Amino acid sequence: MLVEKTDLKGINFLKRGKVRDIYDLGDSLLLISTDRISAFDFVLPSLIPCKGKVLNSISVFWFQKFKDEVENHLIYHKIEDYPDELKKYKEILEGRSVIVRKLNPIPFEIIVRGYITGSGWKSYKESGQISGIKLPEGLKESDKFPEPLFTPTTKAEEGHDLPVSKEEMANKIGKELTDLLEETAINIYKKAAEYALKKGIIIADTKFEFAEEDGKLILIDEVLTPDSSRFWPLKDYEPGRAQNSFDKQFVRNYLLSSDWDRKTTPPPLPEDIVQKTSSLYRQIYELLTEEKINC
Repeated sequence: MLVEKTDLKGINFLKRGKVRDIYDLGDSLLLISTDRISAFDFVLPSLIPCKGKVLNSISVFWFQKFKDEVENHLIYHKIEDYPDELKKYKEILEGRSVIVRKLNPIPFEIIVRGYITGSGWKSYKESGQISGIKLPEGLKESDKFPEPLFTPTTKAEEGHDLPVSKEEMANKIGKELTDLLEETAINIYKKAAEYALKKGIIIADTKFEFAEEDGKLILIDEVLTPDSSRFWPLKDYEPGRAQNSFDKQFVRNYLLSSDWDRKTTPPPLPEDIVQKTSSLYRQIYELLTEEKINC
């Protein structure tokens, strides 16, 4: 069952993001991961089979894995635990939804980079820096950093997120909170990367989002998904070039090779690109969790 958007009658709709539909349940939120896919700040007209279930299920996996490391916003992810008024929507909600706490997000996205790639590689080639961090000369594309980099960005509702330095972030939210975010995000990344390596996967970089409540950090949104992370097969890893991946980069690469100008409404993806993307998303879930995804 493909889900492009939802319309749950009698449930208070809050907003529709690029991928998630959000409903207000009073003291909590219902997050539904659809099969939409976005790239270059556009929601593409094509749906990716199984994508929403992969995003939802892999986030639940990581939330549970790291619950002793950092608190998270997850309340329920099983339909049998949902309020009765939601159970009639089981066909839509099962496997692609969670009920989470209502929290105020910290207004920055936390990017942790273990390898130099993507926008970080572009920035390094232009300035020798990433987010104000001066890096050694002579790095090759996809090289591993000696230690992961903390490179936050703004959190834009529309358009591009913009890189900020740690100092700029501290000026907005305070040094103590910024230091805690850095320590927590890098710790989670390192533990996830270590786990993934045992499964034959390199986590090159990832994005986290947090809220703060009573002086504690709460991990929110999605966690270590193929929408928010770069997953590379370890067996193919070779510094000095772009890597094969189990994530959204496959779609970005196709779009970059196409005639689309990245300014106008994007065209539908070819069917083979749709099916390959779906396969990559399912594969990374199954490699990391050692479970089959029910799509």
